[in-house]
Amino acid sequence: MTTIPRRDPNLVMRLARLGSIHQSRLSFMRVLTRRLAREGWRFERTAFDVNSAGEGHAVYTAHGPERAYSLIAFAHDLPPEKRSDRVIADAWDTTFTLFDGVPSAEDINRLSQNIPLQEAGRVTGSELSVSRANRSVRLWEHVVSSLAQGRQPDPNRINAVGYLMRTTAVYGSGKLGAADREMIADRPEFSAPFQVEMLSVYLTRWFVLDLVQHMANQRAAAMGQDAAQLCPAIARSMGIGNSTGLGMAPFLLNHPVLFNNWIAAREAAIQTVRQIETASASAIALFRSLIARGRVTIDTWQSEHPIQITKINALRADLLNLEEYLSETDLSARFPWDALYRWAEGTLSLEGQEWIASLILEPYGARVDKFADEMSADNTATFRIAGAMSVKDLRALLTDIYAWAIETDWQAPENRARAWYVSEEKLEPRLGERFEEPIEAFEQPLAPGRDAAQLFNALAHWPDEAHVADFLLRHPEHRHVLRRAQIVGRAPYAEIRDNTISAQVLPIDMLRCKLAFFGATQFDPRSDRWVRICMYGGAPLPTELTPENADFWVFPETDPVLEEGAA
Repeated sequence: MTTIPRRDPNLVMRLARLGSIHQSRLSFMRVLTRRLAREGWRFERTAFDVNSAGEGHAVYTAHGPERAYSLIAFAHDLPPEKRSDRVIADAWDTTFTLFDGVPSAEDINRLSQNIPLQEAGRVTGSELSVSRANRSVRLWEHVVSSLAQGRQPDPNRINAVGYLMRTTAVYGSGKLGAADREMIADRPEFSAPFQVEMLSVYLTRWFVLDLVQHMANQRAAAMGQDAAQLCPAIARSMGIGNSTGLGMAPFLLNHPVLFNNWIAAREAAIQTVRQIETASASAIALFRSLIARGRVTIDTWQSEHPIQITKINALRADLLNLEEYLSETDLSARFPWDALYRWAEGTLSLEGQEWIASLILEPYGARVDKFADEMSADNTATFRIAGAMSVKDLRALLTDIYAWAIETDWQAPENRARAWYVSEEKLEPRLGERFEEPIEAFEQPLAPGRDAAQLFNALAHWPDEAHVADFLLRHPEHRHVLRRAQIVGRAPYAEIRDNTISAQVLPIDMLRCKLAFFGATQFDPRSDRWVRICMYGGAPLPTELTPENADFWVFPETDPVLEEGAA
């Protein structure tokens, strides 16, 4: 058997490549919809008490094999001047919680006094997540007015935005007093990362579509006529938007083991497919069909940001090269996916390379979906420093992981131009200009490359046989990065192998990476520090979900091709 190694962390973990990752079979939204369909979850709307002004609440319950979960949605009549996507906003068009079980009237009353307040409210261990969303105002009005006048909204206007509402935060894992991750981690439906949050957003989409129809019905009734019912295909095409800024970027640096497990699972899946010696006719047919369906996504991908425009144009050129390659290549030859990947690596842009890396997984769910079970992390034991390690072994570890950082001139202003800190006003991570703002005293430890280089230099005069415990007794200031180096020694994809405080760093690369693992599409940076995306665009609604449509919804529909189940 030919052994093809996993890709080198020094290749994979560069920011430019991480910022070019696309959704895949292992993305958390698709992991969730596959499970919901496979296990035959049942969905029902158990309450919808919203008045003509758009104020009230609704409850949507998902019934699984052992447990039920309910999205409790609160709709508000928000004045336009109060609508803001900023994290410090204090009012929203809609607010939500995912409740553990089926809520009683008392639960709903209690939550109605807290969930609309978000950070100013209080929740309990019965609540698994807390979130909020605002309307995409112009599209919302277009859809409501069109339906109220008895006609369907313009698909072109819908495609240009992709969603009627966008979330500005989806909090879980103990935030605001909600249930800690440890309370639910042993539940099979939540074993993969961020499944609570993904379920909340999936049900939120259902509520948003119900709400826009309700508001259209109310407007039509006021005019003495009946509203049109939103076409199911148009409804299905719309997802939930999200505005994500710098607050998310440090997550990948602060959760190294979890991040390693995400990347390692994807790399294991890529390796598994590249090692397939012969592709079946059905796998080839599915792959070719998804290329065609993917073209629709690429052709309609819009952005106003110069960086993303350049990347989209490169991807469109890559697609032309790919189509020429596939017209001349026999995918039934030996090791076709490895040959395709190697061609892409030598020919295409980073966007194109990572698109292909995700796309070759699609025909092989039976082989690669299992890696989703390895993407969570229990960090407790991993973070213990191995004090008996020799200085010699530590030097070797640092040289292997941080060679780029050791060779960097950290005295050069451009290599340490930025500093991460926490805003006192907003309590959110921020990236400031080190030499222009008085922030260095408040800097967060989010420059592991620089810190690793400082550690390496501090070891210069220590004998090889010395133990790191002795070193740390003399130099405790290096404890955090020494621990980090030992973590990466066991978790090779845990570290971003790039300078996170340089003048050229693009935080959107970190945002894109994390959101791609969520399953987001249509990345549209609004600066180098925040991005808008779409979630669940094209997904079947909960009441439509079946094993047949639970997976490939992320690709615009054409003639369906079934997955090679026994691949």
